[in-house]
Amino acid sequence: MGRSGDKASSVSVSYRRADDLSEVAREWTAAGIDELANAAPWRTFRWHRGQKHYSGTYWSSTIGNHVIYESRLELARLLFADFDMSARQIVAQPFLLRASVDRKPRKHIPDYLLITDAGPVVVDVKPARRLADPKVAFTFEWTRELVEARGWRYEVATEPNVVQLENVRFLAGYRRDWLFRPELLAQVREQNLDGAPLADALNCLPGVHIHQVKAAVLHLIWRQELLIDLSEPLSGRTELRRPA
Repeated sequence: MGRSGDKASSVSVSYRRADDLSEVAREWTAAGIDELANAAPWRTFRWHRGQKHYSGTYWSSTIGNHVIYESRLELARLLFADFDMSARQIVAQPFLLRASVDRKPRKHIPDYLLITDAGPVVVDVKPARRLADPKVAFTFEWTRELVEARGWRYEVATEPNVVQLENVRFLAGYRRDWLFRPELLAQVREQNLDGAPLADALNCLPGVHIHQVKAAVLHLIWRQELLIDLSEPLSGRTELRRPA
């Protein structure tokens, strides 16, 4: 590694099998992405009186199952991962890395592993103010070296844009496929909504209750079959676009 001279092959990774939670240890470079992508969380969240973070579970439309988070900031990154159409798998607390750095044993559990069309992404989530902490910066530095040495992407996620987060959080309420009648979605897809304001789209099916049409349109926005400018607050004036 860059700081210690250690080779990446000397680093180990441990994960828990999803079926029985048994621990599996591998050399970092020998661990296959398929086994890591199907791991159970290395640790689960804990509740205690006076805790500063809000832990919980989120039902992900990407994997059709629940994903844990240990803070509201982690939940924010999880929402964006679920909204990402290139994401195929989301694993929380995916594995434990152990390495010798500066001749001292180190260990770290990343917050998320995302399997995307562009390749694996290892994500750590931390408030921006904490990144100046030397211990945090050091841990993220050697973790980044290990991840990028495998040709994967490493990301440190901090506070997202407030408007974008609120838009995605709102749209996530329409993420569950089974709540929408396929024939209604098909009718909405047939409409020429490219360039239409959202308010007009809600009236695109005369004779169908506007609340049903609204839910269907917002579901298609969640699925990104209809696109919007997430940097602007969602409103009736929001312009819809078809993907290129």
